[in-house]
Formats: sequence, C-alpha cells, structure tokens
Amino acid sequence: MQDFLNPFMTNIGAQELSALEADITDNPVSYCHDRLNRPVCSLEELEKQFSSVNIPECPVDTGIYTRYLSENVLNQVMPVSSPAFVGHMTSALPLHLPALGKILTALNQNVVKLETSHVLTALERQVLGMMHKLVYNCDDNFYQKWLHNGDHALASFCSGGTLANLTALWACRNQLMPADGDFAGLTREGLARGLIHYGYSGLAILVSELGHYSLKKAVDVLGLGQDALVKIATDKDGKICIDDLLIQLQELRRRNIKPMAIVGIAGSTETGSIDPLDALADIAEREQCHFHVDAAWGGASLLSERYRHLFKGIERADSVTIDAHKQMYVPMGSGMVLFRQPTMADAIEQHANYILRKGSKDLGRHTLEGSRSAMSLMLHSNLHLLGRQGMAALIDAGIEKAHQFADFIHQQEDFELISKPQLCLLTYRYAPPVAIKLMREGSEQIRQKVQDMLNALNQNIQTMQRSAGKTFVSRTSIKPAQWDKQPTTVFRVVLANPLTTPEILEDMIKEQRQLARQSEFWEDLQALLSSE
Repeated sequence: MQDFLNPFMTNIGAQELSALEADITDNPVSYCHDRLNRPVCSLEELEKQFSSVNIPECPVDTGIYTRYLSENVLNQVMPVSSPAFVGHMTSALPLHLPALGKILTALNQNVVKLETSHVLTALERQVLGMMHKLVYNCDDNFYQKWLHNGDHALASFCSGGTLANLTALWACRNQLMPADGDFAGLTREGLARGLIHYGYSGLAILVSELGHYSLKKAVDVLGLGQDALVKIATDKDGKICIDDLLIQLQELRRRNIKPMAIVGIAGSTETGSIDPLDALADIAEREQCHFHVDAAWGGASLLSERYRHLFKGIERADSVTIDAHKQMYVPMGSGMVLFRQPTMADAIEQHANYILRKGSKDLGRHTLEGSRSAMSLMLHSNLHLLGRQGMAALIDAGIEKAHQFADFIHQQEDFELISKPQLCLLTYRYAPPVAIKLMREGSEQIRQKVQDMLNALNQNIQTMQRSAGKTFVSRTSIKPAQWDKQPTTVFRVVLANPLTTPEILEDMIKEQRQLARQSEFWEDLQALLSSE
C-alpha cells in the first residue's frame, strides 16, 4: 500500500517531469516555435498510437512517462501560443499564468461551495462585480448591496460562452412562466404545462443568422426545440436586419408564439460583427421579452475607451455573456454570464442538503455547473497585473492590426477581403483577378462554376497550410452580400495574439499563394478561367 501512497507524499523520480514543465511554462511561445514548427501528424497516425483501451496494471516510472509525453503527446499539440497561429481565439498568455495555474492545481479548490473554497468565493464575487460594472456601470450603493449577497447573484463563472448563453436563457425561460394561481410554475411543472396555462402555442428565441451554434444547443436543452431558434437575415456588414426581425416578430404573433428572448451579437464568431444593440433593446422592451447579448467575443473590448462606443446599448441587456478566455488572456475554460438585475438568478436557484444550503453564500446555488476550479483567480490576476489600461492597449492593438492586415489584403491582386474587421477578426480568400472578373461579369452558370472552384481551392489551401505546421488560419463558410449570399469558403483570421507581427502575416499570405499553385485544384481553376 505504501508504494501507492508515495505519489501523494513525495515527488519521487520527478526531475525529468519538472524539467519538461519548466521548458514549456517558462516560455510557451519559444516552445511552440522551436519544437512545434513542423508538419503535423495525420489524425489516423495519432489514433493508432492511442488505440489501446487497457488500463495499465502497475505504475510506471515518472521519468519513463515523462519521455512518453514528450515524444508522443506534447510534440504534437497545436502551437496556439505561436504568433503565426492566427486562426482561433487561443493566444499566447501572460507568463505569470502558468505559475498561477500550477498553484491552483496544487491547492485544488472547488468554488461550488464555501467549504472547499472560502476566500476564493469572496474573490470570485469581486471579479464578477468588476465585470458587472464594466457592462452596466451601476453606482457604488448598488454594488455595496448586491456584491456579496448570497441569496442573489450579479453573475456567475462557467466553462465558456456555451454554458453562459444556456444559463442566461434558462433563467429567462423560468422567469417567463412563474407560479400563477393553480400553476406551480415552469420550474415545477415543466414547459408543456406552462404553455397551456399561459395560452401560448410555443416559445421562440430570435438571433441573426450569425448567431453562435450554442444557441441551437440551448433551445434543445431547454425543451423548446431547435425550430424555436428563429434566424434573422444580416446586412452587408454582418449586422442583424431590423426590418426582417420585425417581420419575424409579426409572424410569431400570428402563430401565437411568444418571443422568449431577442439575442444581440456583440462580436460574431465568424466575422466579429456587432449588432445594433440599442435598437434591439428598444424592440425587446416593446415586445416585453428578454434581451440577451452574446458578447463572448466582443465583451473584452468594453475595456477600450477607443472602441467601447461600438457596444452602445449593451448596458440595457437583461443578461450578457463574456468569455475571459478570449481577449482577456486567461486560459481556456473561463466564461461568464452577467445579469442586469441580481434577482434574475433566483429563477435558477438550486439547493442540496450537503452543500448549497438555503441562506449560504455557496456560489453553486446559482450555477448550472457543480464543481468548478477557481478560474476567477486567473482573471483577477490579469486585471491587477495588466490593469485596465494594459488590457485596453492589447485590445486596441489587435483591432488596429486587423485593419492593417485588411489594408494589406486589399493591395494583393490575387486575394479578396470578404468581411472588413469590426473587432480583431476578418475573413478573406484567395481569388485571382480573372476569377473575380468572371464572378462579376460571367453568366449565372459560369459564376457558379467559378465560385465552386474557388471554394474547393481555398478549403484545400487551408488544409495544406495546417498540415505544413508553419502558420495557421481557420476557415469557415459565410454568405457575403457582395456575392448574392452565395456560400463562400473563406480564411478566418483572429489577431488577438499581441506577439503577431505584420511580417508574420505577410509571410502567411506568401505561403498561401504558394500553396494555391501546389493545390490539386489549381490546374482545374486555370483551365476554367482560360476557357471563358
């Protein structure tokens, strides 16, 4: 038995593991550049390495396991800290965070309840209060009253935007059908009985066609059905079309379907577009429905005095989602949902005899998740060690870099900017000038052929670039207004990493140009273009 207790009592044979940990955490960016700048193993190869499902019977030496990790796992992780990895939200992190993460792991706190977190409960409420003030800017008396009030919640942490959106809409749904007469409330009797009692044929949530896929999950989990998510058309800038929203609301009234919530997007995942939040707040108020803002992407930009005006109206939202693991530079797994009125969280309050007791200040009383790590400490550290000015400077630099890169793309005759940056995201594609000319002047049949070929080519370029392992952009398919809303495969770039330079981006474009000529679709595209 003593042999199995050793890992809990002494750090036997861990020198190699400690050396590997230091090699990575002392400078993750260098590790990514020096060790991971190589062709990527195919998924098929990796699956073969991890095909055994037998649990090891006996412990192995720590040094042997460390070498296994180094040679088979860590050498194939994605280099998300690299300044040339510009395809997703993950970025290089401030170098104090790996050490802080190690401390949190060692202490193993669980903020679901006071008994396993204590001081970190108070700290988390403080951080949530800071974020609430960032969005709603209430006076000091408000925060003195509500900040540490255990019976209500200004906000809550969760693993990310998906759960934040779900939590907001869960509270919205439960508030919509409270106890009334002989009806004990939706929370007790369920959605079907609630619809009957209140006389609705159904509920609906309205969001632009660029709404995050988590909303589709939310209507499913909440029992509304995926058809309850009503997608609204967008304009040429990716913003929700108010006229189409009003038409859809009129149609819902005709069908006796209650609009449960209107969702405004403050930074769409694909293009970074921001809806007219003030106008949406007016409509939600008139329709007497919940107004939720998904600011998972854009919420951090509220720290910027230069760009905060883009979010005018967010302070009128009943609830707001923000992801700290995007542009607040904390590790993955740190989302938040904020409530304008602290009493809104009462609609989702839960209790258990062994934890989350009535009258307690357990954070888990108002969260969908149970056990959670103290990720709030990561954000707390950034807010103090970087400060508002430092974080704002990072956000401003990312947006400015996106505008500079957009200008650079404009100067390339064989690349086309698809969506102009509103935040630090933009989309573009490889498209030779002859192809663009045919797309504008050719017959409908020719335009479709060229579009299909460009889609295939750009998809292939992105796949080859990812496999080469030098640089990375993501790809998506959007329906830009300039191409008659035709599905268009584009490169998606996120310029959140403060270490990304213009030179890196220029080299990335050069690589994409070279890969285009190496693509299996290149000759077919040239043949098509020369035949017209």
